Amino acid sequence: MGAHWTAWVTLAAIAMYAWVIYNVGKARGKFGIHAPICDGPVEFLSVLRVHANTVEQMVAFFPALWVCAVFYNDVFAASCGVVWIVGRILYALGYYADPKKRSKGFMLSAFAIMALMGGSAFGLIVRSWPF
Repeated sequence: MGAHWTAWVTLAAIAMYAWVIYNVGKARGKFGIHAPICDGPVEFLSVLRVHANTVEQMVAFFPALWVCAVFYNDVFAASCGVVWIVGRILYALGYYADPKKRSKGFMLSAFAIMALMGGSAFGLIVRSWPF
């Protein structure tokens, strides 16, 4: 069984992450904030926080994505991955506009990770049965 859809989604997630990194670099230039400084106006801090939170979520997302694809279903995993990416984009755009507008995107991406974890657990239980 292959996981080619999940592989495509993995590449899309990395592309989304590259966009987030690009936005940090752009904000550093716009506000004149040179590394390693990580303080500045709220607009800069919002862009930096989107980056940090995306990295934090990737730690759970990628393992859950691939365990789900391998042990449950490639299409289900990839579909959840697309939802996660859309959630991260909505999170970023909301946060960039106003930090109070980040919740919907955050909840959507968190839901996708939970679905991936559920699919992973279900697939592992089914494949391990009987214990």
